[in-house]
Amino acid sequence: MDRRSVYDPRDSTVLSQQAQHRSDDIPDGDLDAVLISRRADGTFWSYFNQNNMSERVQKILHQIGFYGVYRCGRLQLNQHLITALVERWRSETHTFHFRVGEATITLQDVQIIWALPIDGEPVTGIDFDRTTQQWQEYCLTYIGFSPDANVLKGSRLQTSAITSHLAAVEITYNTPQAVVVQYARAVALLLFGGLMCPDSSGNYVSLLYLSKLEDIETARNYSWGSAVLAFLYRELCNASTKGKAAIGGALQLLQIWAWSRITPLCPGLGAQRLFMGQVQMDNNRWLPAAPYGATWNCKHTFTITVRGTVRVIREILDEMLGVVKDYATLSWTWCPTAIYGPKILDEMQADQFIWQPYDMDSDVIMAYADELNPQLWRSSVPLIFYAIVEMHRPERVVRQFGMRQNVPESTDTRDMSLHQISRKNHAGADWSLQHIQYINRWQRRYDTVVHRPLISNRRETERGYWEWYYNITRNFVSSSTDRRVESGYQPGEAPMLQVVG
Repeated sequence: MDRRSVYDPRDSTVLSQQAQHRSDDIPDGDLDAVLISRRADGTFWSYFNQNNMSERVQKILHQIGFYGVYRCGRLQLNQHLITALVERWRSETHTFHFRVGEATITLQDVQIIWALPIDGEPVTGIDFDRTTQQWQEYCLTYIGFSPDANVLKGSRLQTSAITSHLAAVEITYNTPQAVVVQYARAVALLLFGGLMCPDSSGNYVSLLYLSKLEDIETARNYSWGSAVLAFLYRELCNASTKGKAAIGGALQLLQIWAWSRITPLCPGLGAQRLFMGQVQMDNNRWLPAAPYGATWNCKHTFTITVRGTVRVIREILDEMLGVVKDYATLSWTWCPTAIYGPKILDEMQADQFIWQPYDMDSDVIMAYADELNPQLWRSSVPLIFYAIVEMHRPERVVRQFGMRQNVPESTDTRDMSLHQISRKNHAGADWSLQHIQYINRWQRRYDTVVHRPLISNRRETERGYWEWYYNITRNFVSSSTDRRVESGYQPGEAPMLQVVG
């Protein structure tokens, strides 16, 4: 049997880019290629992990909407986990294709995990083209120092230069408010460009983002969360193509999402519930407690974190099966038989493996209840971030919102061309004009909220969904046994080939 008749979709009308997808190389033996995770927040956390940030600065971060991101801290990234997820990301649908259906990180996850504002104006505008001297003057005005020319690269500024400036400024109760605001802008720039939207450089941030922080009073009016999600989608789409070696974007957000929502990937069964009690609840009446994402900000070791190799995690995802609770449909319960085996699974509670919803009544989430936008979580809408436009497709993953999944409409392949648009060679472009049609759709975002019947009587999908899904998806990513290596982890049999054979 041709190997690709086992692995590839039988109906290629949805996953039309399979021949260019990085998973296409795995059956041919490209087993261990791991993406390099780019981020530019190392110097920031090195400093602030040893030095307390002034409460005056934290209040401004909260005013902007970035306070939750700061409180979540910095996690070590599991590049094997991220790579395995990218292998299942599809640019055609903006979802991960698992054997138990599609799933994706949505506006809900961005707002719950990081408490980022998702409602408001899109983060877009003019791609300013300035000289080095003009950027130096701009930095002096808005972040309080004029950087040396050798730490500027076009419109990008070296992160270590910003951190050095922050270390040289002491914020006290007597510091003029204008200086505090400049300091807070510099912190916000590092958080946004270094952690939320880091590019491939690993040590630079774009000064373009400062234009949305010039007026602190109105900075919260922007949909920062949709910008972050647009950037992450674009990075996932780029990294999922063949030949890519690195990935940027909000990978910490993605990792927390995977740990929180896909139980077999979390650092130890039940670990999430243990971590919930480790969040320090603030008594500061001026600032809220840390958001949900901070529940994972604790030490992870090799004994509680899945970090073996990308092949181990790849097979965990391949082995997740739906448990038949009734003959009408498969449940959204995932059983990693590769780890536990069927006998052990028979003796364990099925709900230990269920797709985890957020506990909306928890103190951690309720601390931000007034800022949540549940309707917008289900809006089928373009996500906009300057040159980037990516589609938010909650209609494909309505089970994540407790709704019954139907067969979604065919993928609109016209939007695939948006992946070719970038800021490169577009200095001076006004993206608010070039993307006006998508901005207009964003302005009507509450008109496109997805409505589906709620899940009831264990029926989580409409009849015919599974027959359609298994026909259009790529069920397995792991390679088959004829690709064994002489040492190290040995992949097992490609599971359940009769399902797609």
